Amino acid sequence: MKNQRDKLRQYQKRITVITTRETEIARECLAKGDKAKALLALRRKKYQESLLSKTDSQLEQLEKLTSSVEFAQVQKDVVFGLQQGTQVLNMIHKEMGGLEGVEKMMADTEEARRYQEEISEALAGQMSNEDEDEVEDELEAMEREVSGVAALPNAPNKTIVGEGVLPEVPKTELELEQDRVQKQKERAKQRRIAMEAS
Repeated sequence: MKNQRDKLRQYQKRITVITTRETEIARECLAKGDKAKALLALRRKKYQESLLSKTDSQLEQLEKLTSSVEFAQVQKDVVFGLQQGTQVLNMIHKEMGGLEGVEKMMADTEEARRYQEEISEALAGQMSNEDEDEVEDELEAMEREVSGVAALPNAPNKTIVGEGVLPEVPKTELELEQDRVQKQKERAKQRRIAMEAS
């Protein structure tokens, strides 16, 4: 179709050249006083102009047809893309097990979460505060180990007193025990707040 369109345009150019030449011939004939030949040249020019007009309408129809074909090709590509997308969606839905599969997975997840809560509640109910404190102490030790901070003995801190530097007095067993009891009280308070919130 595009080739036909190009040929029509070339034909239009040829007709335009012919009509220009017929006009020149008519002028020359009139200049020589040959009115009959001038009239014949103008008639040929008029005929060429009518052909040019027909060519214009044919070219317009061809342009419309070309546009329609191009648009139809675009539509075909869109439909093909939609078909491909639908197939991919159907495959994904099959892999997921459809709506029933998703609902089952959600129910299984909820059931597993409830089971974990039951285990946590059962363990929390059977453990004494002392056991709970030991578990939390062990957790703190693991956290220090994971973060690379080893449990080091209390190193003496230097305190400037007057002109000399004196080490800080290490904590006694009684002070260490008081620190541990204080931590236990804080943990018990946090547990109580957590139980009241739930």
